[in-house]
Amino acid sequence: MKTRVIILFFSVVVLSALLISACKKNDVAAENFGPYNPTYLSFNIPNGWPVPATNIFADNPLTEQGFQLGKKLFYDGRLSKDGNFPCASCHQQFAAFATYDHDFSHGFDNAFTTRNAPALFNLAWMDKLHWDGGINHIEVQPLAPITAPNEMAETIENVLNKLNADTAYPAMFYAAFGSGGITSQRMLKALAQFMGTIVSNNSKYDKVKRGEASFTYSEQNGYTVFKAKCETCHKEPLFTDNSFRNNGLAVNPYLNDYGRMRITNDKNDSLKFKVPSLRNVMLTFPYMHDGRIYSIGQVIDHYRSGIITTQPTLDPLLINRIAISNAEKNDLIYFLNTLTDQQMTSDPRFSAN
Repeated sequence: MKTRVIILFFSVVVLSALLISACKKNDVAAENFGPYNPTYLSFNIPNGWPVPATNIFADNPLTEQGFQLGKKLFYDGRLSKDGNFPCASCHQQFAAFATYDHDFSHGFDNAFTTRNAPALFNLAWMDKLHWDGGINHIEVQPLAPITAPNEMAETIENVLNKLNADTAYPAMFYAAFGSGGITSQRMLKALAQFMGTIVSNNSKYDKVKRGEASFTYSEQNGYTVFKAKCETCHKEPLFTDNSFRNNGLAVNPYLNDYGRMRITNDKNDSLKFKVPSLRNVMLTFPYMHDGRIYSIGQVIDHYRSGIITTQPTLDPLLINRIAISNAEKNDLIYFLNTLTDQQMTSDPRFSAN
């Protein structure tokens, strides 16, 4: 009995010492880094835009310090196994945070991704991420590429060890979140603050809508074609309805990718992929989930004559394909050019430096 009391007493003493030590470490952190005084930011919804279905910052208050930490992490190659593949290697700002001119992105050990990298903007309006909607929250999205062996090929434990070894990160994590150190949850929240605030809403189209510019004759004609033949799936102002649809592409025999069915195990979801936004579409080529189409003109041709109409899950809107004349095609391309947001793609706030 006496032995048990001694052991219990010893355990209490050790636990108390650990708690005191932890508190002292936090006190030291506060002493070294100064008072925790974050600068809170507002997430502004552009005029005329819908309120996002989910507030991605509800449990992750947006601050300048959190944003800057997320930005540093986004461009840091140490989140990958060999240091060569930061998030920004697949999501390049000048390409609207997609991968420029590549069907698949390069990954660790000369591997490639198996889907075309989606553009990262207006994520606050997306409740399902990736081509198949397999990720349902922006805060967990980075886990997939960080740990995928053909992408960044790292473990979260190793990433945290590398961040802790860096002299800059402890102070940045403290400034963003206060005492408590570097954790995976805080890393993911910081990345969400950076990515979630990338908003594309300053293209020529937006300026026309705000009365700051006017469409040319061809652009206006193209807008008319768009509203008549494209807007059902690519709804303004986001230019996507965030749905999953089969647009009549043949199955890629090298990938055998059946899209959302991989997530739901529902045969009715076979060959359904997320409808991408047409914003910045002239910068995000090649197109489709596997990057098989390299020009916007060829995309339009697919909808005019390339749709496989015998697929059981083909979207009903495409059963007769889409009738677009050559003149309409040219005008539509003129309009799609007005969706390029050069401010977002060159904004130093989102750049590495």
